[in-house]
Amino acid sequence: MKTRKLAIDCPVCGSGEVFYSCTPNCCFNHVCSHCGTTFEPATTSKGGMATGVIPPDPLPDSTDPTAECAKCASTAVYMAEDGTLVCGACGSLLELEITEVAPG
Repeated sequence: MKTRKLAIDCPVCGSGEVFYSCTPNCCFNHVCSHCGTTFEPATTSKGGMATGVIPPDPLPDSTDPTAECAKCASTAVYMAEDGTLVCGACGSLLELEITEVAPG
């Protein structure tokens, strides 16, 4: 399964210009470059597993949007070509939730 980097739109203004502003051992705070809204993405298990997950090329950098896998806590969460979220570490199929929204 081919994947691409995780993309998250701002829950307030819809901008795709979102960056990760913290470290996984702290929190998952993301910031919208357009309106300044902060939020934290989280995942839940959708049920099911994927096999043959191919990480995106190039891999995400430290400021690209990220989320933690609800099953194994890995931050190797990617988007499949159909937009489905999948964990590159354990293969879990995931759903994205946006939490802690603080409009900018």
